[in-house]
Amino acid sequence: MPRKLMLGFFLAAAASPLFAQADRPSSTAEPVTGRWVVTADVHGTPIYVPMDLAQRGEKISGTYDGQKLEGSFKGGALHFEAKDDMGGQIVDGTLVDGALSGKVVDYDNANKEHPDQYTFTATPVRDRGPVVPRRHEFVPSAFYREFSALNEPVLTVSSGDTIHTSTIDAGGADETGQRRIAGGNPQTGPFYVESAMPGDTLSVHLIRLRLNRDYAVSDDAIVPRGLNSALAAKMQHGGKTVRWHLDLAQGLASPERPGEHTMHYRIPVHPMLGCIATAPSPARAAPNTGDSGSFGGNLDFNEVVEGATIYLPVFVPGALLYVGDGHAIQGDGELNGNALETSLDVEFTVNVIPKRRTPAPRIESTTHIMAVGLGGSLDDAFREATSNMAQWLVEDYKLTPSEIAEVIGPTAEYKVSEVADRNAGIVLKIPKELLQTMR
Repeated sequence: MPRKLMLGFFLAAAASPLFAQADRPSSTAEPVTGRWVVTADVHGTPIYVPMDLAQRGEKISGTYDGQKLEGSFKGGALHFEAKDDMGGQIVDGTLVDGALSGKVVDYDNANKEHPDQYTFTATPVRDRGPVVPRRHEFVPSAFYREFSALNEPVLTVSSGDTIHTSTIDAGGADETGQRRIAGGNPQTGPFYVESAMPGDTLSVHLIRLRLNRDYAVSDDAIVPRGLNSALAAKMQHGGKTVRWHLDLAQGLASPERPGEHTMHYRIPVHPMLGCIATAPSPARAAPNTGDSGSFGGNLDFNEVVEGATIYLPVFVPGALLYVGDGHAIQGDGELNGNALETSLDVEFTVNVIPKRRTPAPRIESTTHIMAVGLGGSLDDAFREATSNMAQWLVEDYKLTPSEIAEVIGPTAEYKVSEVADRNAGIVLKIPKELLQTMR
């Protein structure tokens, strides 16, 4: 796929048959009923918004970026207002040849006198129907150090497809030890997933995570969040590189230059992905691959392992999935500031869950559902993990607030996933067997 500017790329994608009419009757009596993807040109930056419209005569209802809307469609002209407690948008557009275009007035209740104004185009989205799943062999030749919607997709796949590929380590070295790019968690991808639209969720099932070389690299430091003043003084000379031997046959890791007391120290490997992400909205500057957020990113959670399914929100057409930062093993929190950093062979399956708005990363194993919380402090991350899980229990199990408390209170398992980076991470786990009676 040739490189394009982001706006040109996604506008071209939106005009393709992939984004043709979906869930809409053939009758011209209700020409705007259905699902649409809106591309708003916000002062030169494209922002993607899901829009669902239901037309009854000249009346319009539905949602715009999750906000309820009401309005009209008369003589080819669309007008509606979508709002919540914080503010809203007033949209005026015209339907021509099956596409909408027009103007958005975006206002904040605290500053209604100075609303923002920009233009938009919108194209209907169609259900592509059944697609035979395919398996793709992808050998990466370039790697990215930002989770950006501007990066050129390396491969286009369909929902249900499986991708077999590899990652390089956090320092940029591949399975042969060759340096391919500067360090900082370089990523394989992004992968463009057809039919993935803003407002959807991308499900990524990790089929296989395997070590593909016989060494890993770490440090002998402990990150500041793990230190009190006394321990900080003792660890002041830490930060030196530690190289580990990986015994691929026995599945064990050991220091290549052990100290007096670690001559016989061996730990079982447990390969995991430190990074998995969809591209964030272009409304924000692209985060580097050491960062994390609602899009996923550098989660460094040691249960992102073979057999796990990760659920990530979709912010741009195609989702643009990144994977990288392989670890041979990592303890809770990534206390060294890194794990046993290495390269991996990776195989995963992607599936699009339409119209499912996921607020933050979620993970499912054979035994647990897990809600990720990220924040500037462990307290903030704890609150975000609890909120993420509470919303999940409402969405999938229809629990009331009282029932949420009855479930979380006696069953919650909290893990510290990350303390090494800008965001701390807490993950709330609930055993799936305890939820089986609630379906």
